[in-house]
Amino acid sequence: MNLPSLGHQIVQRLLPDVAPATGWWVPAALLVALAVVVLPPIWRLARLAVTIVHELGHAGIGILMGRRFTGFVVSADMSGHAVTVGPRRGIGRVASTWAGYPAPALIGAVLVQIALHGWAPTALFAALVVLVISLVFTRSLHTLAAVLGTAVAVGALWWWGSPVLTAVLTLAGGVFLLLGAWRHLGAVIRSGGRTDDPAQLATLSPLPGGVWTLSFAVVLAACTWWAWTGLAPHLLTLV
Repeated sequence: MNLPSLGHQIVQRLLPDVAPATGWWVPAALLVALAVVVLPPIWRLARLAVTIVHELGHAGIGILMGRRFTGFVVSADMSGHAVTVGPRRGIGRVASTWAGYPAPALIGAVLVQIALHGWAPTALFAALVVLVISLVFTRSLHTLAAVLGTAVAVGALWWWGSPVLTAVLTLAGGVFLLLGAWRHLGAVIRSGGRTDDPAQLATLSPLPGGVWTLSFAVVLAACTWWAWTGLAPHLLTLV
């Protein structure tokens, strides 16, 4: 394959396309996402993606707030930790600490809208770029393997996936991140400890951890509503 031909193919895969016509692929994607979140053996592996997005949410907002992102770790138990350097207190520290739980829900809702409007290939390439860059900031072999494996899967879908397969898996991925965000929030509500984000936010501000947990729930609810506004017309046409 010569370079001009390769360049043309890359450009073609970057451009948005018309989303597949409403049909079986929308409920199929929803069922796939639901199965991944509900079935314990699959969830134990797949929740890794939610954790990665959670930690990159900390990092992204930290960078936007002027902090320096030095690295992140995803542990074998699927928990994670991101490190940003800057003032120990203040709005930047609060914002970066707060951003973790909302990140999967926001990205998930964006992916839902993208998949339904033909932008799935463009979004997959953007996700691939973010994952490749984040490899530099991994701070353990497990984290490196997790991020690299995710990047390979996203890259393969972007390059070889058909329009329908790309739309199905992008939509399923968006719904999965959205549902996974709720499941992670439920876990911290049930058994959150002193090292979890709400408790950390309580030490960084005058507000108790329950208020911060409520703020997460409000954002997740807003993201869920936004995703539903895109899904509802497609599902109603199938009834």
